[in-house]
Amino acid sequence: MTISLFQAILIGLWTAFCFSGMLLGLYTNRCIVLSFGVGIILGDIPTALAVGAISELAYMGFGVGAGGTVPPNPIGPGIFGTLMAITTVAAKDKITPEAALALSTPIAVGIQFIQTAVYTAFAGAPGAAKKALQNGDFKKFKIAANGTIWAFAAVGFILGITGALSMDTLTKLFAMIPPVLLNGLTLAGKMLPAIGFAMILSVMAKKELIPYIILGYVLAVYFGLPVLTPTANEAGVLTGISTGSVVGIPTIGVALIATIFALIDIYKKPTTSVVENESEGDDHDDWI
Repeated sequence: MTISLFQAILIGLWTAFCFSGMLLGLYTNRCIVLSFGVGIILGDIPTALAVGAISELAYMGFGVGAGGTVPPNPIGPGIFGTLMAITTVAAKDKITPEAALALSTPIAVGIQFIQTAVYTAFAGAPGAAKKALQNGDFKKFKIAANGTIWAFAAVGFILGITGALSMDTLTKLFAMIPPVLLNGLTLAGKMLPAIGFAMILSVMAKKELIPYIILGYVLAVYFGLPVLTPTANEAGVLTGISTGSVVGIPTIGVALIATIFALIDIYKKPTTSVVENESEGDDHDDWI
């Protein structure tokens, strides 16, 4: 698949919006959101959602940043990984969503270095904005207050359009990858979500939650709960949702059961009233 200049510009604008949106309090710099926008622009939503879903599973754990580490940036799989999968969907040795996740991880790490550099470059922006506000210079205040947002938008646009325009070259390089190596990358990509969840559990797991963790694992692996699967025609257009029962990771079924247990736990907790203890005496008691 060849990406036109117009599509590349749209991908750049979408990346700019998502990358800078996180500074505005918007939940945009996430794998599933980034992938969905690329899927709409390139007309292949099923492939985009497949990449976004498996990347989101992995990056939920990577985003924890255990031990003060800086996690990879979701733009890696959200934009570059999705572009890899969509542009090679018609190729003989296409890049699977799992392989796209593995291939885009080094890119995600590099983008995180760029994000840290932008933060460092604008580290003095809050002080400059405060000083401008004290001096009554509102124009300079707006520039200092919004400079980081515009910088992230510019970096996001450059990343998005560069990734889109470089896909033709990357596709030719992908064709040179041996099928054995692609299979290995696919297996590595399947392991990344498990690593992500392991990172979450290492931070959030408590001994009271261990029975629920084991229950979720048993339900996912051994019972084959019903799964909702998007269906598409030969042109890659989403046509509907089908239900099935597979032995794998039935995310929706496990999530619903987890919601039931969470609600039961919330409703079983007794409501405690806060009693304020007022001490007798006056303000001079502290002088003694």
